[in-house]
Amino acid sequence: MVSAPAARAVLVSATASGQGKTSVTAALARKLSRTGQRVRVFKTGPDFLDPMLLARASGAPVQSLDLWMVGEEDCRRQLADAASDADVILIEGVMGLYDGEPSSADLARHFGLPVLAVIDASAMAQTAGAIVLGLRDYGPVHLAGVIANRVASQRHAEMVVGALREVPLLGSLGRQPSALPERHLGLVQPDEVEYLDSLLDRLADELALDEATWNALPLASFRQSAQPPQEATLAGKTIAVARDAAFAFIYPANLDCLRTLGAELVFFSPLADEPVPAEADAVFLPGGYPELHGEALASALAWRASLTSALQARLPVLAECGGMMALTDSITAVDGTRWDMAGLLPGRAVMQQRLAALGMQGWQTRHGVLRGHAFHYSRLEDGPAPSARAVRHPSGTEGEAIYRSGSLTASYFHAYFPSCPQAVADIFLGRSPA
Repeated sequence: MVSAPAARAVLVSATASGQGKTSVTAALARKLSRTGQRVRVFKTGPDFLDPMLLARASGAPVQSLDLWMVGEEDCRRQLADAASDADVILIEGVMGLYDGEPSSADLARHFGLPVLAVIDASAMAQTAGAIVLGLRDYGPVHLAGVIANRVASQRHAEMVVGALREVPLLGSLGRQPSALPERHLGLVQPDEVEYLDSLLDRLADELALDEATWNALPLASFRQSAQPPQEATLAGKTIAVARDAAFAFIYPANLDCLRTLGAELVFFSPLADEPVPAEADAVFLPGGYPELHGEALASALAWRASLTSALQARLPVLAECGGMMALTDSITAVDGTRWDMAGLLPGRAVMQQRLAALGMQGWQTRHGVLRGHAFHYSRLEDGPAPSARAVRHPSGTEGEAIYRSGSLTASYFHAYFPSCPQAVADIFLGRSPA
């Protein structure tokens, strides 16, 4: 019997958001990759920005793992693929270890992953032990060790070590003079951070890792499951994908899914006022930060005219969240500044200080549930009547409106395409997936 591929794999989690999971995961990825180890990083749950930064830190694409959105079999396949060509697999959790349904702890238990707990030790010492033992025993999970973040000194780190009892301290990271910058939807995009590689190198340098304890962690193996063949229903089709600083929220798996369906992808930049490529048979406008680029988009007349022509020619267009906002009549910022948009979907996108929606959702189609999530700070005022609605997971309550007008499909809902590829194919073929 051929043995399953194996790699050293850990899930990096914490008590809550804001404890430094991303900084520690990035530091660990950069530190290990600089020693010549092949590092693959995954992100648990729905996220676009953390994976961009972690990809920069590790030098390899970062995919999503989630038992509900991605599914057990696809998670297993991705882990097996990673173990076949990597020495180390790092999986950054979402929120706190036990938050969500399913939680990061559920993922760890399901695949037998040891957990590496990141503890913000900046305002504690011995109490770190109580927190760590609680994280271990509540589930329970296999807690492989702790990384103490924001420690003040070597003496401070020693106090934390003394409180952990039998749980090893795998490493520590001191307080940083400059943190990874944040914005209302999370981390900024890596290309927007000056000297990002220097910042990542500094984090790696300052991560004090107990290499003997790290190297003693057992290897994990993941048996590959057969992937069912995917019908190439988009063969011969060219899909134009908007991709720039305003439209950057794209799961790498979504692009892979479109290619597996047989589509050829071409990219264009609305911010650069590039029109939809002439060879396009369909258009994908992903989410992003159009509200931060309102002035540029308002003056991008060529791309707006090309979208108008595309819809008049009945080219299928899928616009998600920020992509949808750019097609409305206008975007209004929190400070009241208003920019005219393409005017191809009735309504006005209005930014607000508080979250308008957050969490997993699914769209029931004739092919099954197309799964994904919603996360936005704007609301659509005076929009059209929805043709369907997504459903929140796990509550089953009414979720995001889905608008269909002619060949346009638009929603705040971000779809994870591999969860229901044929529904996605229907959209890009101009058919209703309902």
